[in-house]
Amino acid sequence: MKKILSIVGARPQFIKHAPMQLELQKHFQAMTIHTGQHYDENMSAVFFDELGIPKPDFLFDIGGSKPQGEQTGIMMTEIEKVCLAEKPDALLVYGDTNSTLAGTLVAAKMHIPLIHIEAGLRSFNRDMPEEVNRIVADEFAYMLFCPTDGAIENLKKEGITHERIFRCGDVMCDMVKMMEPRAQAPVDYPYYFATIHRPYNTDDAERMKAILQIFNTLDQKVIFSIHPRTVARLKQYGLEVADYTNIQFLPPMGYAESVAYQKFSDCVITDSGGIQKEAYILKKKCITLRSETEWTETLENGWNTLVFEHLNQIPDILKTVPGAYREGIYGDGHAAAEITNIIAANL
Repeated sequence: MKKILSIVGARPQFIKHAPMQLELQKHFQAMTIHTGQHYDENMSAVFFDELGIPKPDFLFDIGGSKPQGEQTGIMMTEIEKVCLAEKPDALLVYGDTNSTLAGTLVAAKMHIPLIHIEAGLRSFNRDMPEEVNRIVADEFAYMLFCPTDGAIENLKKEGITHERIFRCGDVMCDMVKMMEPRAQAPVDYPYYFATIHRPYNTDDAERMKAILQIFNTLDQKVIFSIHPRTVARLKQYGLEVADYTNIQFLPPMGYAESVAYQKFSDCVITDSGGIQKEAYILKKKCITLRSETEWTETLENGWNTLVFEHLNQIPDILKTVPGAYREGIYGDGHAAAEITNIIAANL
């Protein structure tokens, strides 16, 4: 039985990995490295319990507070040690995190076939570390699994045209479809659901304050699931959560809870790539506090709207009604099984 070593390290990757692990272990010796990139208990360990997948075979104590170069270098060293000991037949990485970059570079240098799930996505903003990470992963991947036709087109434009590029739907859609029927309304009043964590929104005191002020003046309660990193920034800036009476601050959520809060909200406001996509699959209008998105399909017909410079546009956008909805652009909820069958046929 061939051995596949999957590398995860951040909340969205645990979600993507759950359906993949359940399928991979039917056909392969499927092992997992958790790099420790997200070190908060609510951001990592609890997910493995909730999503019903085995605990990682290897857990690194990296932490998320180190500079990116140092963090990636430590991950590479530790991943290489595991590869030397386990001799995997392939490494599997997801998306665009530093964990993905570290796994990619180790695979390239050790000549281990690399499988990249969520390949071909582009925001076309190379100032974002995620954009660099996903470009490098696509360049060195042996098998590339693209969630959309647009992702395949992006690869073609970059000259990546070999025969091991596959259109397969999105594994996060698998998880949303699995969780949505169980979701129950978490509160009995109308609200908007928010998550904000990216450095360009949180690492500037005036920017962070402006976002909170807008949330505080909206016509409905804002339930803000707040990332540990953002909590630290609020303390640093001397911002008191008690001053924002229209915002209900909640700690990071488990996956089922997050899906429920999105499903029953009147709009999702985020800077997360994964949550933009989850909102679309759940047929929820979304406002994304970014100047670009890799999930360009969500922008069609007003289901997702980018807002960055002009935060004062948010109240007006909330009043708009999206147009026609495109079913199935991220698959039918069976991407993990399809991907695993293709891996088995090509590895």
